[in-house]
Order: sequence, then C-alpha cells, then structure tokens
Amino acid sequence: MRFLLDTNVLIPLEDSQRPLEPSLASFVRLAHSHGHALLYHPASEDDIREDRNLDRRNQTLQRLEQYERLDVRLECPWNVVGMRVNDARDNEILYSLSLNAANGLVTEDRGIHDKAKALGIANRVYTIQTANDLLRRLHREVVLSLPNVNEVPLFSLTPQLGSAFFDSLRDGYPEFDEWFARKAQAGVRAWVSNDDAGEVGAICIYDRQSRERITDDLILPGDALKLSTFKVGDTHRGRKIGELFLKAAFRYATEHGLEHIFIHGDVDKHHFLFDLLVDFGFERVGSHPGSDGRDAVYLKRHPVTPPAPATPHLEYHRKYFPHFCSGPEVAKFVVPIRPEFHRILFPDYQSFTDQQRDMFPVENYAGNAIKMAYLSHAQTNAVEPGSVLLFYRSGDDQALTSIGIVESYEQLSDVDAIIAKVKRRTVYTLAEIERMAAKPTRVLLFRFVRHLSRPIPRAELIQRRVLKDRPQSLTSISHDAFQSAIEIGS
Repeated sequence: MRFLLDTNVLIPLEDSQRPLEPSLASFVRLAHSHGHALLYHPASEDDIREDRNLDRRNQTLQRLEQYERLDVRLECPWNVVGMRVNDARDNEILYSLSLNAANGLVTEDRGIHDKAKALGIANRVYTIQTANDLLRRLHREVVLSLPNVNEVPLFSLTPQLGSAFFDSLRDGYPEFDEWFARKAQAGVRAWVSNDDAGEVGAICIYDRQSRERITDDLILPGDALKLSTFKVGDTHRGRKIGELFLKAAFRYATEHGLEHIFIHGDVDKHHFLFDLLVDFGFERVGSHPGSDGRDAVYLKRHPVTPPAPATPHLEYHRKYFPHFCSGPEVAKFVVPIRPEFHRILFPDYQSFTDQQRDMFPVENYAGNAIKMAYLSHAQTNAVEPGSVLLFYRSGDDQALTSIGIVESYEQLSDVDAIIAKVKRRTVYTLAEIERMAAKPTRVLLFRFVRHLSRPIPRAELIQRRVLKDRPQSLTSISHDAFQSAIEIGS
C-alpha cells in the first residue's frame, strides 16, 4: 500500500526536538518492515519551506529524502482565487488522493478529515492511530484480543491517581483531583480497561442523574446515565475501547431502564470522541450550563419501548440502538462463521464447551466492539442495509448465537478496495484478504446487537423449522423462522 503523509505527520517525524508519538513510530516501523510506501506531496514541501527556523527547515528538507515524493503536481480544480494558501494546499493533497496517487492519506488535521467526508473519500483518510491499527491488524504482530472492561468503584482507583495516565485530565480540568475525591465519596463507579501491569489504560466514569438540566433549555425527565470522563490512553489506542465503553453504557442503560445517555465536553479537544458518539445515535443538543458555551452536550435517546419505525431500517437502529426493525418487510439471514473467526468477532460469547467447564461464568466485561466486518463468497444479492443477521457458530458448537444489523454489503475483487472498506473493523490478515480476493468477495459490514440469551443448537433449529440443515453459506430465512428463533433464544 502507498500512504501519503500530511505535513503535520512529517514534521513530528523529522523534528528531533519533539517527542515521537508511540503510534506514529509504530506505524512507520510497520510500513518499512512490510514494504508499504510512505510518500509526501510537493504541497507539504512548500509548508516546510515556510519554517522561519532556518536550521530546522534545512534539516527537515534533507530528511524528506528518505520518503518518496509525488513526481507530478497537478493543478487542483477545487482551488479558487482568494483561497487561503493552507486550504489550497490541503485541497491539492486530497485531489491527488481522489486521483488514486496513493491508497490512503495519514493526517491529524481535522479540517482535512471533514473535507474528505464531504468528498466521499473519508474511508481513505486515516489518523495516525487508525493507520497504525490497520497495519497492526493486517500483519498481526500480536494476537488480536479485546481487553476486559471491568466495573469498579471510583475509590479503588485513588492509589493510581499519581500515574501519568491522569495527567491530561488534570491539564484540561485543574480541579480534577478534588472532583474525583467528591465522586469517589459519593460511590460513583467507572468502567476501566487495565494494561498488562494492572494499571488503568482506559476509563469511563459514569453516574446516574435524576432530572438533570443538561442545557439551559433542556431538563431530562426521570433518571439518565451521564458519562463523566471518557479517556483511552496510548497503550489502548486502536483496540476499539471507545466502542467497548459505549457497549457497556448501552447495556447498563438497558438493564436499568434509563432512557437517556449524555456527555459534555470541549468539541475541539474531543472531536474524534464526539464523531464516534454521533455514529451511535448521539445528537448535539446545546451547550452545558455554566460553561460559557465551551462545552457541547451530546444526548442519546435510549427508549425502553421501541419507537414505531419512521426512518430507514439502518438509521432506526443507529438512532435507537439496541432496538432494530424486524418486521415482515425486513430481510433476515443466517451467517455461518467458523469457530476461530467467531471467537475474534464475539470474544464475550461463551461456547457450550466453556459453559460445561465453568458453570459460574463471570460477566464483568463489556465484550467486543459494535461495528464489525465479515468476508465471504456468498452468492446472494438480496442483503441490504438494515437486514437482520443471525450468526451461526459452525464446527464445535453448531448453534445460532448472535444478532447483527447490516450496514452495507457489496462485492469487491481488489485487495486494496477491501482493506479500505474494512480498515477500522477487520479481523483478517493481509494474507487472508489476498487469499479471499482471488475470487469476487462479498464484504459485509454490520453492527453487533447482542447475543441470544440461549444459543440454539442445530438439531433444535431443524426441529423448529428455522433451518432445513446446517447452513453452508449466507442463508435467507423467512420472517416466521426468525420469529421462532428469537422466541427460542430469549
């Protein structure tokens, strides 16, 4: 693959006075080790030449020689007279990407990410973290596993407050320690993910609020779930911890009948977090009282009773997760998955064998991510956004286990196109994708909903006429068969 590096990525690489981000160092190392090309656009060279520090400018320009320079600089048709120079250069870089000068662009510039989204090429623009995560997954240097998320009382984390993990929280909120002490005394709890040494690597502090005023004009009725602090440290970047915390929040709200989930914070500092929240149905509803407009409030409506469908099926699920449309008009499919892939996609599912070995399983973890991908050579063309998926674990368990909702389904043959499509959610190595792409490959993107309360063995599925036999490929089932499966698995 070929990656364009934006100026804000190149300068940290070449400036010896700035500490190198671990994820950036890892990305460059993986790219060099596995033959991925790192390029820069001449527009970035122009940026560097404007550095007023002559020694640093010359040093950076010399070091650029270790990367490949795009040898053609085309005039960008998006640029107009009077446009800011920096915007014009950003456009040039994005224009070259749109012309397939590279597979992807790596940048930390929020404006470029927004422009890419408007241009329809956002799936080819990476942050440093997501680019590093992509290469780690494709080449699988380590076993891909999702860490456990544990629920703990806040006071139990007090001994770790001196660790560097909490420094950035103090930087943004000088009174953090006093606030933390008050919340700990009040019995507030948190979801945490620990590193190998048992130290906090990610945290989501949450609290139940009653009739909370979240903006000057909006008071939430009844109890609501507030996500007070949401941070993923460097050791846990790229592991879908944000989605794990959201899954924990949705599960908690469902179990306690809470119909609203909200969070507030500085948009400039937390824009990537807020982009994630919007993708799961949060909406910006105003500014937090007393913040002088600095803190935006994002609200997720989480109704106990499923609202009547009034939007496309996928949008309904995004807005009202975990509810989804499953009427007769919605297509339903059984998806067979081999045990090794089932374990990766659904690490919180416990197989029959595990249940026999451990009669009292501990359910103190949030499970896996919500947005996933699955590759197959299925022949059906009938899958569409909003279709319902029932996952069937083949091999050892031979049972229906889990529910998902289709985001997209398309046939691709190009390895790079498949990687671009599944980049943030793939469980496949580069070699596996190349092997699959030897034939036209169906790329199925879906959102995990939940596991069935009781996995349904194949014999029972056949007896209840959900299936005629073990599924060999993506298999369409009737609405009545789906209803029967849901009834059995509840």
